[in-house]
Amino acid sequence: MLGRYRQFAAYNEWANQRLYAAAATLSDDQYHADGGAFFGSVHGTLNHLLATDRIWLRRITGQGEAPGRLDAILFDTLPELAGARRVEDERLLGLAEELTAERLMGELTYSNMTGARFAQPLWTVLDHLFNHQTHHRGQVHALLTRRAGPDAGPSLDLIALQRETGTAHAASV
Repeated sequence: MLGRYRQFAAYNEWANQRLYAAAATLSDDQYHADGGAFFGSVHGTLNHLLATDRIWLRRITGQGEAPGRLDAILFDTLPELAGARRVEDERLLGLAEELTAERLMGELTYSNMTGARFAQPLWTVLDHLFNHQTHHRGQVHALLTRRAGPDAGPSLDLIALQRETGTAHAASV
């Protein structure tokens, strides 16, 4: 399972880089336009993803900033947001590299945004974190293609990363 989370962290970074590069081709109006996604615009959704990663990484590691709202706009410009995204992706890569089987199976106790307390195995939290990223990246992808055409959205398929990096046949665990 350790290899799985290292691959998910690498995929997360790869997909974010591709998505941010595509977002950079939008005009400012296209980037900020409300497209009906849960967090409105490309800008709002990318900020949400950064906010939630910071929240989860704070819960998991006890370090870093964590906003008090899921819809927090942490950065007003795409370049600022992209820089912060790279930092969080590096943190996720570092977390994945440092994981041990014991820690992965161990319990994480945390409070959600309303103060309710939860305890669950870390691996289930990581599954959520990476799945959540994929879900909202899909929304950004849809907004991109709606605004700039079908070719504006890059392939974000996990198998594309696996083929690019030669890990499609890797059997390490």
